[in-house]
Amino acid sequence: MKVEIWSDVVCPFCYIGKVKFDAALEQFPYKDKLDISWKSFQLMPELETQPGKSIDQVLAETKDISLAQAKQMNASVTQMAKQAGLTYQFDKAVVANTVKAHQFAHFAKTAGKQIEAETLLFRSYFTDGKNVDDIATLVELGAEIGLDTVALKASLENKTHAADVQNDIAEAAQLGVRGVPFFVFDRKYAVSGAQDPTVFLQALEQSFTEWQKANPAEPLQVVEGAVCEPGGNCD
Repeated sequence: MKVEIWSDVVCPFCYIGKVKFDAALEQFPYKDKLDISWKSFQLMPELETQPGKSIDQVLAETKDISLAQAKQMNASVTQMAKQAGLTYQFDKAVVANTVKAHQFAHFAKTAGKQIEAETLLFRSYFTDGKNVDDIATLVELGAEIGLDTVALKASLENKTHAADVQNDIAEAAQLGVRGVPFFVFDRKYAVSGAQDPTVFLQALEQSFTEWQKANPAEPLQVVEGAVCEPGGNCD
C-alpha cells in the first residue's frame, strides 16, 4: 500500500512528524507491505541561501514580527522537538533554499535510500548547522549513507531530478496540500501535521484494511505431484 509524505527540509514540524510517524510504524504489524515515498514541497521556493543570516531574522521578516517574537517562536518549536527526542539548534541553522536538497532525496530514492536521506537532511539542517543548498555538503552527506558520490555530484550539477521535484510540488497543488507535513494513505486518507503516533497508527490501520480488501492475495497456482501429508499419508 502506498504512503506518500509531502515535506520540506526546513519545516520543523516535518522532522517531528517523521519521528512520530516512525513511532506508529513500529506498532504497525504490516509495515513490510507499505511502499513509503517522500515527496518534495517548498515552503519558500524564492528564498535565497544566506549563510550569514539567522533563522530568527528570516522568520521575523517573513511573518512581519519582531526579532524577539521570532526567537520565542523558535524556542517553542525547539521544546516541541525535544519532547519528540530531537535536538534543534536554530542558532546554527543555515538559511538555505531547499531545491538541491530535494534533488538529493530523489537521487537517493533511485538507490533505495530515500528514507535515510530524508532523516539525514533534517538532522543536517536542524541539528548540525549544515548548508543543504551546497553541493559539496550534499555529496558528503551522500557518502554517509553509501551513495555513489561521483554520480550524485553529477546529478546535482546537471539538475537531473529537477523535474521530479517540480512534479511533486505540482501534485501537491492538485491534491490541495496547503501545508506540510502531509501524509497520504492509499490516496484515500490524509493526515496533516505532526500528529500523535496514535493518529498515524489509526490512519494506517484503516487504510490498510480497506486496501487489503480491495487487493486480496491471489491463490497459489499449484502443480500437483506426489506428496506426504501430516499423519504419514503419502501418495
